[in-house]
Amino acid sequence: MNRFWRGFVGSLLLLSGIALCAQSAAPTAAVRAGRLIDVRSGQVANDVYIVLAKDRIVRIAASAPAGLPVIDLSRYTVVPGLIDSHAHLLGNPKDQSSTSGLRMSSAQKVLWGVHNLQTWLDHGFTALRDACESDSGYGQFALRDSVEKGLVRGPRIVSAGSCVSLTGGHGDGNVLAPDSGLAEGPNIADTVDDIGRVVRRDIKYGADWIKLMATGGVMDPISDYRVQELSEAQMAKAVEVAHRAGKKVMAHAEGSEGIKAAVRAGVDSIEHGTVLDEEGARLMEEHGTWLVPTLYCFQHDMETGLSQGRDPVSFAKGVAIMKEQGPAFQRAVAHHLKIAYGLDDDPDYVSKEFGALVRGGLTPLEALRAATINGAELTGRIQDIGTLEPGKFADIVAVDGDPLSDITVMEKVVFVMKGGETIKSPAK
Repeated sequence: MNRFWRGFVGSLLLLSGIALCAQSAAPTAAVRAGRLIDVRSGQVANDVYIVLAKDRIVRIAASAPAGLPVIDLSRYTVVPGLIDSHAHLLGNPKDQSSTSGLRMSSAQKVLWGVHNLQTWLDHGFTALRDACESDSGYGQFALRDSVEKGLVRGPRIVSAGSCVSLTGGHGDGNVLAPDSGLAEGPNIADTVDDIGRVVRRDIKYGADWIKLMATGGVMDPISDYRVQELSEAQMAKAVEVAHRAGKKVMAHAEGSEGIKAAVRAGVDSIEHGTVLDEEGARLMEEHGTWLVPTLYCFQHDMETGLSQGRDPVSFAKGVAIMKEQGPAFQRAVAHHLKIAYGLDDDPDYVSKEFGALVRGGLTPLEALRAATINGAELTGRIQDIGTLEPGKFADIVAVDGDPLSDITVMEKVVFVMKGGETIKSPAK
């Protein structure tokens, strides 16, 4: 039996084992769903019961189980817990100044992170992928581990380490004058050998993912989003080191040449892809590379402007790149790229990406899949989250309305459950 089939059969056995264990566990509660959307098939079941055994789903039933407490969501549409695959947990998301990271201690950034996690949960996002932080103390790992241990209430987290960048690249947080004396960040890698060292540091301290800055970006005042920064050889080295350690690699990539270089290097996902050209879309399709397009954050920037301390140079780049976003995303849709939901913005607006995805060309069901089953597959947690099926965690969200006919009702989350624990209940 070759490696593919061994892995495939192993996955089936794992899923079957989890489901059998869940089915044999004694039920503890049930959730009555007025409408239950199966994001895998697109089918809708009316007036059904999700039977729970503590933190897992046992079965979906047509009638109420006898003797169990029932949470009544008969007025609402129920979907799986949502997944944001491009989050930044630390710091104040309403401070867009280029020096915000220099004016806040690591401890304060983490305390902001605790606050931010509550916001994601309140909007129904029960799982996140952190897409790198500038904190050399890796506060995002502390948050991830604290949630796992029950010390902090928050979504399930997989996390990248540092924002691996060239000197002067999009992830270089030193925006000060050359004689200001700021030490070089541990995320800076100017050679192939540097890449190996930085990636190993991230892995040493607990990274699930490696984040590469393949191109310049928009938010900083020093880089050019059209320009490839890390070389293809550097990115290939990062992929080699990360994959050997069982980790995955994401690449911030705006400009078309950087996107293509990152895909050829073997990265697992492209973040943004805002200047994706036809050749790049074909390449991503051939390689099976994921896209996390983060459409709304660029659109939101046009509304906030300079009001949150943003540098005028950065805002000008945002205005320019908006001309590229629509056509690039349409290419991604036309090539049937694997798309996962990601905000890359203030979590107060995390639900707005649904509308942006549908305006960009996805169907409402495809947008729901991006934030559920696709996010679970991308983050490697499909055995536990992403659908409402026996054996999965009881991560359950209810909205007021029908998202298959009006995706904006995803902004009206009335109920949130994570692992059988009710986080938010409908107002009475």
